[in-house]
Amino acid sequence: MTELAFLVDPAAAYVRSFRARVTALPPGAVVLDRTFFYPTGGGQPNDRGTLGRPGEEPTEVVDVTKSGASVVHRIRGPPTVLRRLSVGLEVEGTLDWDRRYRHMRLHTGQHLLSARIFARTGLRTRKAQLAGSGANLDLEGSLPRDVLPLLAEDLAEALAHPRPVTLRHIPRVEWDRHPFAERSGLVPLPAHVDPVRVVEIEASDVCPCGGTHLRSTREIGRVTLRPPVPTNGGDRVGFSLEEPSLPTPSE
Repeated sequence: MTELAFLVDPAAAYVRSFRARVTALPPGAVVLDRTFFYPTGGGQPNDRGTLGRPGEEPTEVVDVTKSGASVVHRIRGPPTVLRRLSVGLEVEGTLDWDRRYRHMRLHTGQHLLSARIFARTGLRTRKAQLAGSGANLDLEGSLPRDVLPLLAEDLAEALAHPRPVTLRHIPRVEWDRHPFAERSGLVPLPAHVDPVRVVEIEASDVCPCGGTHLRSTREIGRVTLRPPVPTNGGDRVGFSLEEPSLPTPSE
């Protein structure tokens, strides 16, 4: 079992390096007792980076996936380095920070855009996908074209007047009693999730989510909305980050 350490609190998403112990060594991969690497899921791509013994040449982490209760880190490196890994060994993981932070900006931006689309049209998001410097949202219906300029204004306002992003963990039984039915997303919550990790953008959105997020909408940066295109059952609307890289705010 791997502890998903990036889920704990907002600050955990900003961790760039950490130490953990190897619990298994599947062919070409490493399983740790805890990790800050995000495994592919929920429309968010996996993190990348390096993994190795502290003070020594590391291996490259090229893919991260979940396998049951474990997180599998696929690695690539010289055979001499790979042979040094063993079960019980303490290793140091370092994230590709530009990639991680870009995903945090995209994911928080996606939540905000989904919320504003829902507030202005009542349309909910069926699926979201992050890739490169952009995000796509598949909606349950057609987006009126005259709404797009208003959505662009909403996103610009969230940058000019930042809103805090917070999270809390709610017991599943409590969530089931008060599930925030009027939320912007249609993705069902898996039955095994307990407690429920709830991400909230102040005065904008409340949504169960296991992804990595920012602490403020200011960090999203400037974005460009893409015109909606028809898909199966609704429209797809997307946005791109105008600044692919941003400096991390100081603590």
